[in-house]
Amino acid sequence: MNRIIVRLARPFAVLAMATFAVPSALAQDAPPLEAYGDLPGIEDMAISRSGDYFAVFTTLRDLRQVLVLDSEQQFVHRFAVGEMKFRGFSFIGDDALLISRSQTVDAGFGFAADRYELTQALVVPLDPARDAAVVFGERPNLMNSVFGNYGIRPSGDGYRGYFGAIENRRNGTAGWSFGHGRPFLYSYDFATGEQRRIAQAPPEGARRDWLVDGEGNVAATFNISNRSGNWDIRNAANRTIAEGVEREGDVGLVGLGPDGTSLIYSEQDQDEGKHHWYSVPLAGGEPQPFLDDISVDRLYWDRDTGQLTGYYSEDEAEDADAKAADGLVMFDPDLQTRARMVLAAFPDRNPRLMDWTPDFSVVLVRTDGNGDPGTWYWVNLAARRADPIGYDRPSIQPEQVGPISTMAYTAQDGLEMEAIVTLPPGREAENLPVIVFPHGGPHAHDEQGFDWWAQAFASRGYAVIQPNFRGSTGYGADFEQAGYGEWGRKMQTDVSDALAALAQQGVVDPARACIVGASYGGYAALAGVTLQQGLYRCAVSVAGIGDIGMMYRTENRESGRNRLFSRSLREELGDSSGWDAISPRKFAAQADAPVLLIHGRDDTVVNFEQSAKMADALKDEGKPYRLVELEGEDHWLSLAATRQQMLSETMAFVQEHNPAD
Repeated sequence: MNRIIVRLARPFAVLAMATFAVPSALAQDAPPLEAYGDLPGIEDMAISRSGDYFAVFTTLRDLRQVLVLDSEQQFVHRFAVGEMKFRGFSFIGDDALLISRSQTVDAGFGFAADRYELTQALVVPLDPARDAAVVFGERPNLMNSVFGNYGIRPSGDGYRGYFGAIENRRNGTAGWSFGHGRPFLYSYDFATGEQRRIAQAPPEGARRDWLVDGEGNVAATFNISNRSGNWDIRNAANRTIAEGVEREGDVGLVGLGPDGTSLIYSEQDQDEGKHHWYSVPLAGGEPQPFLDDISVDRLYWDRDTGQLTGYYSEDEAEDADAKAADGLVMFDPDLQTRARMVLAAFPDRNPRLMDWTPDFSVVLVRTDGNGDPGTWYWVNLAARRADPIGYDRPSIQPEQVGPISTMAYTAQDGLEMEAIVTLPPGREAENLPVIVFPHGGPHAHDEQGFDWWAQAFASRGYAVIQPNFRGSTGYGADFEQAGYGEWGRKMQTDVSDALAALAQQGVVDPARACIVGASYGGYAALAGVTLQQGLYRCAVSVAGIGDIGMMYRTENRESGRNRLFSRSLREELGDSSGWDAISPRKFAAQADAPVLLIHGRDDTVVNFEQSAKMADALKDEGKPYRLVELEGEDHWLSLAATRQQMLSETMAFVQEHNPAD
């Protein structure tokens, strides 16, 4: 049997020693807090279409930059990127990079929200003699931002990109002014900068989406009314091939099918309350269920055609020791063999395919987890080799990674669920102080891997438990929807039930617990010391929600009072008459532990006012609290300095009120 030989020796190649700081010998002391709170040494990697080049978004000698190297790991190009809010990048063939970055901007009069996080697409040629360009950055009739990326497609001797664009309108002799916020679909020639409208924006009160095929043509258009929920999907001939009514807007395009002659869409079944995927021929026909009995964790797409090439599902994994390979399904048998061969080379190392050539001859793989704070590999199938080419956190040694495991437990009402447990490295797992760390979303989930925030606490002597409470993704539609109407109720007791289960095992001391979280997790932290009592010594809420009614009013206004959005949010939160009863701000008088509130001033997801109002309520009730403002920071902690500030403030607060020793 042919196998890929994985090189595990940490000193490797001139590239690593010169650029990615090969980890030094094991230090006896814990790494500095900055080793966890800083942006990772490698934020992303991408591979060119031919596999001859790869790009690394990295911090090297305190300089944040992009490096482009060839397959022999020789430098081709490098350029500094500063404090860019980096959102990802990919190659345009072999000649250029497409970098996605965002910026928080103030909105003017007439906009639904006060601030928006706008995305720009930056084209950077590999040839240093050629200038970089911003997609839509040179024409006054278009806003220099993109509103959706619909793919990069080969076109003649080059490539075209397909993006949503906001058109400006002529304002007499004064120039151009904002028209409306509904995007048109444009094509953009990366070689010449030529841009062309290829599809109209939706009418007022509607939302529209598109699928672009391998030839650069609009293969399908999705439309939905924000008022009635009536929706349809039309093919290139403007013929309706699917339609229905979805009063909460839970319907939309997934992508082109594996053979390119069909498309996949998602719709919620109103009777069952579940989401289903359907496949329908582009030429028209009866929609058929697609992967209906499989919980899909991720999808893989052909970047040239937009067609689905495969998926990953733990439902497909029969061998737990090699589930990463077993759970991967590719529709092309040759790709299936190659992709599974790649993943099988990394058993029990939480591997993920990050980028690849179309034929899977060269693949970038990232691993993390026990003994691994994040390693990137260049996999060459022809040579049957997998070589490490960089590390996310080179100053953290394998021995300094806290052990990570998954704990099954049962909630008070009998619902079975899981939690991720991270323990301090080199310390006996008995009666440990503990950090309860619920995730954000709430429609998300934590996985068994290296979590920089959890590992920071573990490095200071704390056990960390991350419950995947009801409402989390990854456990099927029934489990996710079991969280509807349960904010501050069963979703909250699911979190404390995880603490009780770990304490029952003797691993942690429940009398030495703090609760820490961000976004929804910040809400859960506040609820843990207001709606619940007697559980935690302190609470830290990062960009958390304190007032459910205020959250609803803000999000409803910022959606343009979209009725579909309003109905969907109300279903998730439950009857509005009960919102005060699940709002920590309303129960500030019952806060039984000190509270730290941390919030970014540029947060466009959870308004800063949430933390400010919670602070006022705690102050009025004479409760111990502290409010920390992160200047210029957004909801995702995108900036290194303020991310470090957040972690430093959080750690100091926890150590003050719940010391590890």
